[in-house]
Amino acid sequence: MEETPRKVLVVTPHPDDADFWCAGTIAKWIGGGATVRYVLCTDGGKGTTDPNVSSEELSKIREQEQADAVEILGVQELVLLHHPDGFLEDDDEFRRELVRQIRQVQPDVVLCPEPYRKNLAWHRDHRITGQVTLDAVFPCARDHLHFVELWRDEGLEPHKTAAILFWGTEQPDTTIDITECLAVKTKAVAAHKSQMGGRNPKEVEDFIRERAQPSEGGSGFEYVEAFRKINFRV
Repeated sequence: MEETPRKVLVVTPHPDDADFWCAGTIAKWIGGGATVRYVLCTDGGKGTTDPNVSSEELSKIREQEQADAVEILGVQELVLLHHPDGFLEDDDEFRRELVRQIRQVQPDVVLCPEPYRKNLAWHRDHRITGQVTLDAVFPCARDHLHFVELWRDEGLEPHKTAAILFWGTEQPDTTIDITECLAVKTKAVAAHKSQMGGRNPKEVEDFIRERAQPSEGGSGFEYVEAFRKINFRV
């Protein structure tokens, strides 16, 4: 995927998920002129081993870390849905929220987690976010009679998104060269201090570099992010 999309919607279950999986791609596209909106679905208020921090305290920390990360990347908009961590559901409420975001942004491409991993464990919020995002893109955002109140009462016109890129997939078919953006990705990931397990900046950098190395016999790029792409008729 060499072309830079004009408008991008990133749907991330928790603070740090999108930055870990696709921040290099996002930084590259922003550098090419793309407009990007992040939608953070949960408050991230459960992901800690510290028995002395409450969920409410952690949520404030993690949402601020996500705000810091998108500022580093140059993301223009961050929307917080504030669902409790671990409690996303495949239901009309969540689907409506994502359809609203899609119709507002009118994205060329949506990035979100792969919903269908078979052999690797995957947080339930990741699975549900991927599935609900897919359904929101197609068919719900496409047809004005899906969530007709968004069209009738909020004036949000239907939108046909050209493609979804799933991160965290077991079967990637699309590779994006992030070599020139690896440093900014590292900074964005490092902004999530509460999730770094005490790693120092050099350890974070080494971790990101190792994860971004292409598989043997792969793309030929030095550092990459890999996705499974679904195209839609527009």
